[in-house]
Formats: sequence, structure tokens, C-alpha cells
Amino acid sequence: MKSICGDLLLQRLGPEGLGAFGKPLNRGLYECIRGAILDGSLPRATRLPPQRDLAAELGLSRNTVMYAYEQLLAEGYLRARTGSGTFVADTAPESYLNATAAAITDAGPRAMPGLSPRGQQLLANASASPTQWGAFMPGVPDLRRFPHRRYAQISARLWRQPPPEWLSYGHGGGLPALREAVAAHLRVARSVRCDAEQVLITEGIHQAIDLVVRLLGSTGDQAWVEEPSYWGIRGVLQVSDIGMVPMPVDDEGLTLPEADAGRLSGRTEPAPRFIFVTPSHQYPLGAVMSLKRRRALLEFARQHGSWIVEDDYDSEFRFSGQPIPSLQGMEADAPVIYIGTFSKTLYPGLRMGYLVLPRELAGAFQTAHAELYRAGHLMTQATVAEFMQAGDYAAHIRRMRPLYARRRAVLAALIERYLGPGALNAQGSNAGLHLVLRLPDDADDVAITAAARAKGIMVRPLSRYYLGTPAQRGLLLGYACVPEEDIGPAFDVLLGCLGECGHAAHVARIG
Repeated sequence: MKSICGDLLLQRLGPEGLGAFGKPLNRGLYECIRGAILDGSLPRATRLPPQRDLAAELGLSRNTVMYAYEQLLAEGYLRARTGSGTFVADTAPESYLNATAAAITDAGPRAMPGLSPRGQQLLANASASPTQWGAFMPGVPDLRRFPHRRYAQISARLWRQPPPEWLSYGHGGGLPALREAVAAHLRVARSVRCDAEQVLITEGIHQAIDLVVRLLGSTGDQAWVEEPSYWGIRGVLQVSDIGMVPMPVDDEGLTLPEADAGRLSGRTEPAPRFIFVTPSHQYPLGAVMSLKRRRALLEFARQHGSWIVEDDYDSEFRFSGQPIPSLQGMEADAPVIYIGTFSKTLYPGLRMGYLVLPRELAGAFQTAHAELYRAGHLMTQATVAEFMQAGDYAAHIRRMRPLYARRRAVLAALIERYLGPGALNAQGSNAGLHLVLRLPDDADDVAITAAARAKGIMVRPLSRYYLGTPAQRGLLLGYACVPEEDIGPAFDVLLGCLGECGHAAHVARIG
């Protein structure tokens, strides 16, 4: 059996072998191994094959290999342990001399093709945070309260004798058992009109949106997005060459222009191919779309041939009043594609979401999903399916609702006490996993965010959620992942950051 080291050396030697070095074989082998050590291809502590084995792999005499090893040992590139073998030394000799290791080739650095304009634009507007845990990180549930033991028991039992098909590529939109469990949950909890055949399991919201845009959109199509809206949606639309039109949000949700004779009154652009909305809890401001606005939106989409993409991202966590039913379930055969995720109810690292599709699109989406993404993770899907079927999923949500409600109340009380009632965003409903702290119009919420993060407080600037000129400055404060006893101390640190930036005394003047 060939060793990794042997394969590496054979690749470097090429078809001409050691003869390409124009030197004696033993010297050529020495330089080949030395070069691999210096450029990191053979990392420190790597165990080299025994001399006899490497000689057989390379088609050389043992004496040739022995010379190379002994020379490298003498120069400190290798070390030998009796009974264990020969290893790459922890530090190459050049490190002691503070000299730069010689390059394998004398050629200078080559110019590499640069990013495309689309790639450059995506990176210029990137908003993903390198830190995803801590006070007050928005959108993150309390991962310490997840029923790890119960979930692990299900997973361990399934792994004892997994069906071979669960370990291969997935097809058909996800494991049937999970699709049935998701459909059953959505019918009861969200009044979604669906069965298992309409459900497609994805790796989160981003993949779901990407699939929708790829299959139903064309380059140059327009999409209406809420203003402000989730920045992740905008990134997916941007790389798909879908134009974005920001539509203002008021107390009733996304606003609609007047329609006149099938045309958009007062607007020159064509009707949108997509309308992205978060009707049950607008993200990030928190408004609930009114029944009148929902009916108008459905009628508008039917008249203009638009697809409504309903993101129901944290609808399970409503702390007062009646649950808000889905937009998709209001009318039969509504032009709505419903998307959801387990990131808020289970944990974000699960990377599992779902689409609910009109029946006539389901088959095409299943095929395209398998073709584009080579779906898998069926063992994880099987675990989540049993977790849901056994009632653990619903029980976990029931346990977390009062916990999050208490944490929300604690944080809201602190904001009102120290910054005044006007500091809380007026549109925010009693739901979700974050609050919006309003700031004066002249505040630099991006700078305040940076100052807070330097002190370990994770907030997000509201201005980054606007596609156009920000209409409002503020901070998104997530409370779900912060224990109640830690909310006060963390808020004190945030107050200090507001004071340092000169805004703590002025926040109470808002409203």
C-alpha cells in the first residue's frame, strides 16, 4: 500500500523521476523531501515511511533513500525515535536562522484572475458576522436549553443500524418521514395548506431562496423586498442578477402601490416577479401584516403574475394574543411559496429549512434540488423526523416560549428605564427573538456596533438592513440566548458604549 508521503514525492518527481533534477539520485531525493518540508506539504511531526517501504514505492534502492534520510537527519529536517520511526522535525533549520525558505521555483508570483464584478459587489455588502453567540446576538436561540440528551438518544439508536439509502445522496426533496412531520406541524401550528408531497427539505433559508430564484426567475427580473429587510435575501438575489426594489414597511407591513387597469400606478418599472415578505413578524422591525394588506397583496400577485415568497422565520415565538396564521393558508391555490427553518426552534448549526410549494411545482423543484445541490444528511433528517413525531419538538417550543417572553420583558424594561419608552421601536410586536433599540437620526449605529463588539456585546446595526438610504438608525438586540441574570450586566456595557459614542443621553428624546 502506498503512503501519502510516497504519493506526494511521486507527483513532485513527475514522469521523468529523479532524473529531472540533473543530479545523483540520492541528492535529488534529498532535495525533493527537503522542499516538501519547507513549503509545508510535509507538516511538522509527519511520520515518514520506513526506508525499505519508500524505496519500493519510488522504485529506488534502499541505499538511495537511506542517504537522503541521513542527510536530512543530520541537518535537522528530520528526527528519529527508536521504535517509532522517522518524523519531520518540529522546526525547520531555516527558522532558527531567520531565513526565508527557498522557493521551489525561481518564478515570481503569478497574477491570478480577480473576482467578478458580481463577486466584488457581494463582498462589499457582506453582513455575516464572524461571531454568532453571546449577548445580544439577534436571531440565536438558547442553545444550552436544547434537549441534547433526548436528541442524542434518537440519533445514537438510528446510527446503530442505518439503512444504506440514508447514507447515500438524497432525492425527492428530503426524507419522506421528515416531510410528513413538517407538513403535519405546519397544518396545525401555522394553518399552512399542504401535504408531504409539497414539502422540500433544504439546507436553510438561503438555499431555499436560491432554488426559488433559479427556477422561477430570469436575469433582469425584479423582486420587491421589504425596506428594511433581511440582508441575506438581498445577497442571494444579487448574485442571481435579480433586480431589487425596496418597498417601505409601515405598521401594517409591506406597502403596496395603487393598481390601475393591470398596471402599477405611478411606477415605471415592470411588475415584480417576486415579492419577499415576512408577514407574521416583519424582520427586522416586527410589524404584523394586517388582514387587509394580506388580501391586497394576494390580489396584486394574482393580477400581475408575481410569486409571493413568505418567510415565516420565527413565527413559533409569539408571547401574547392569538397566533398569526400564514399568508399561504389564507386562500386555496395562493401564489405563495412558503419557507421556514429549524434554526430558531432547534439550533442554527443544524442548517435545515424547508419549502412548501404549489403542487404543480413540487416535482420540478425536487429534481432541480437534487441536480444542483446533491442533497444528503438523511440521517440528520431521520433524527429530526422522529424528534418531531415523538412530540419532543412541540414540547421544546412550549418550554422556550415563556423563557423567551421573560427575557424579552427584562430587556424591554431596562431599555424603557434607562433610555425612555421612545427608545423601543413602535412597530415591534410581542414576538420573535430580538428587540429594536431606536437611535437618533444622526447616530452612527455601525460605529456603535463596532464599539460594543470590542467589549463582547454582539448587536447589529439597523441601518445595514436598508437597501436604500436608511430611514431609521438603531440596534438589533437579541435576548433569546442571554440568561436573565446576564441581561442586566450586558446592558450596562451597552449603555457605556452608547455614552462613549455620545448618544445615551439623547435616545430618550426619540418619539
